[in-house]
Order: sequence, then structure tokens, then C-alpha cells
Amino acid sequence: MEKLTDQIQNEINHVVLGKEQIVRKVLLAILAKGHVLLEDVPGVGKTTLAKAFSKTLGLDSKRVQFTSDTLPSDIIGFSVFDKADNSMKYQPGSIMTNLLLADEINRTSSKTQSALLEAMEERQVTVDGNTRPLPSPFIVLATQNPVGSAGTQMLPSSQLDRFLIKLSMGYPDRSSTAALLKDRHHDNPLSSCRTVTDCESLEKCINEAMNVFVADRIYDYIAELVEETRNNAYVTLGISPRGALALARAAKANAYLDGRDYVIPQDVCNVFTDVGAHRLILNSKARLHEYSQEQIIANILENVKKPDVREFGAR
Repeated sequence: MEKLTDQIQNEINHVVLGKEQIVRKVLLAILAKGHVLLEDVPGVGKTTLAKAFSKTLGLDSKRVQFTSDTLPSDIIGFSVFDKADNSMKYQPGSIMTNLLLADEINRTSSKTQSALLEAMEERQVTVDGNTRPLPSPFIVLATQNPVGSAGTQMLPSSQLDRFLIKLSMGYPDRSSTAALLKDRHHDNPLSSCRTVTDCESLEKCINEAMNVFVADRIYDYIAELVEETRNNAYVTLGISPRGALALARAAKANAYLDGRDYVIPQDVCNVFTDVGAHRLILNSKARLHEYSQEQIIANILENVKKPDVREFGAR
């Protein structure tokens, strides 16, 4: 029988053509209790991908189109006076959902962006001194246009650090583009996208992924990689403890998608770039040599010795 995670990926791959690896990585982030930042030029399918995940996973979802006049209260909600009860009543914002599509998140003000910080990290919001839990699971799928596009601004590092992974979809290849044109000739594939799971089943998959075994030597390997980012000559700010925890969770989810109940070093290598690159802040020396975060991550993976399975010891 086909695994549930395979069913999810196959269903979404019918909607988003030629992006199997991107679909897998987004599912990996969801299983790792993380949020996803999709950065790319307009029109490559970022919003379609988010909608496909929402429908396939059977999650309650809401979409916020971030603009310069979007307010924090639009996101987390606000209190209004109820004459009948002579009291203040909480009016939920868009955040009260399972999957929040934050469209073009870098077009809004820093004040509005900061409204997401507590929700993304602690799965709760605080309004007028009252803290309210968010539905479970809670996932933010945010899209942003490349910095430099009209009306955009850089996300603060504190917010970037709360995204488990940052991805770029890129243009589809020629065959996928032709298939896309053919599929859209009569109908939108989103309309025929099936729901293959629900919140309860997804939560079960998430719990199974987070219970994947990690040997002590793997934890040491993650710590070594993270430490290298902090000591790198081209990096001003390396991966934080939050980033290290995210790397461990992502490695577990990668192992789970591969059908294993234990993490191997390659799981860490497979997710290190997507989890770590956007967390690095490079210095002027890196910019002078035109080094990217991805290049530095690749160099660190090459220089840090990968553990041998014989080092793990007995489980």
C-alpha cells in the first residue's frame, strides 16, 4: 500500500509540475514542525504550491496578501467592546488557522512582520495581555519576491531564523512548461486536487517523524557543522541554537520520508543547505569574493568529516 507521505507528494506533483524536489522539501518542513519561505520571481507557482498543500492535507487555511497598509491586528486579531456582555471580545485574525499563506511577506512593514514572530515560534498569540494557542498543526507558508523588486524590503534576521527552510522554485523546464500549458487549456488542476489526509493523520505522521532515532554521534556532527558556521572567516552571524534544533528536526523528517526510523549522516547533509543558508549573515570579505551562503555551506560540508556509521555504537 502506498505510504501517506507518497500519496501527498503524488497529488501535489499533479498540480505543480516538474518540482518534485520542492514539493518533497515543503512536506519535509511540515513534518519537522517548521515554516517555509519561498523566494522567487512572480509567476513561478509559489501560491499554487501553497494552495495545493492546503487542499491535499485537508487543513483549514487562510491567505493574507501582505501590503504596505497591512496591520498587525489583521494578522493576530484584536479586541472589540461587546455591549451585550459589557466586555471586550477577541476577534480572531488570519493567524487562527492551520496553514497561513503569507503572500509577498516582504512587501509589508517590519511592525506587521513582527506580529508573526510569537506565532511562528511558540504557536500562540498575545492580544491585550491574553495569550491564545493556535490550532495544531500550525504552518506558515510565506512567499517573497527577491529583494530589489519594487516595494520590497529585507526580512529581519530574527524572522528569517523562524523559517525552517528557505526555497527557490525557479522556472520549470521546457517539457514541464509544455505540460503545464496543456493542463491549463481546459481546467485548473487545483480544482481536481484531492484531499488525501486530515489534521489527525498529519499530526500522527509529524509525531512519528519527530520520534525518529538520532545517535549521539549525529548530534555531535550537527554541532560541529553549526560551530563551523560561527567560526567561518566569511560569516558575521552563524547558525543559532534555534537553527541547530531545526537542522536536527529536518534530518529526522528526511529519514522518515526515506522510510527509516533512524537518522544517518547523509540526512543531515541533505537538509543542511536549505535549513542553514538563509540563517547566515555574510561579512564584507564574503561580498568582496562574491561568496554566497550556499557556497559557504557547501565548503563546510566538505571540510567537516562525515561520521562513519561504525562510530554510532549500539542503539
